[in-house]
Amino acid sequence: FAGGVALRYIRSDLYSGTGEESVHPGNAFAADVNFSYLSKIKVGGLKSVVSAGVNFSNIGSKISYDDVEKEFLPANMRLGGSYLVNVDEFNSISLALDFNKLMVPTPDTSKTNSNPDYYNDMSVPKSIFSSFADAPGGMKEELQEITISIGAEYWYNKVFAARAGYFHENEYKGNRKYFTAGAGLKFNMFQIDASYIIPVEQNNPLANTIRFTLAFDLSQYNKK
Repeated sequence: FAGGVALRYIRSDLYSGTGEESVHPGNAFAADVNFSYLSKIKVGGLKSVVSAGVNFSNIGSKISYDDVEKEFLPANMRLGGSYLVNVDEFNSISLALDFNKLMVPTPDTSKTNSNPDYYNDMSVPKSIFSSFADAPGGMKEELQEITISIGAEYWYNKVFAARAGYFHENEYKGNRKYFTAGAGLKFNMFQIDASYIIPVEQNNPLANTIRFTLAFDLSQYNKK
């Protein structure tokens, strides 16, 4: 078992250069909390690793750009698990599945029409807990707000990786649907990864997006 906490200060200057004099940069504080579980097992004589985790992110204060309208941070809950199997000394394969849900109020005009400040006056704790049962369409709409991510990864000799995945979002909640393909190279201290997004829908703003990641493992610094 493991757990972690991350704290952050946020400064957002969305209106910089727009000439708006009535707005100013927004400031907020937030925290992430996560818990994970990992277990080494044997399946069919092969060494395997089963893991699961939950992450609550962007739990913090509201942010405002004019001291009047206060916006919720994109508080988020992610729940997932993975299974890794070492096929032999050089090859390993892993599968992962994630469920993701924003913990912010679902817009409901029936509430704002009678009270325009309904969401502005709502506290952050209330918004988080109510986000699981406040959709106007009931439980059906609540389930539509959950995004699903699945992925697979292959490693050769812990040096080269090949990856593939799929992201699904309901058509009424953003309609982001795309496949991903990627690869990675790992050296002694650093690792470089790249991925390419393949959208399912035409005219998707994420089309032809390439992502790069560079990571450093400082624990390898003193190892020969």
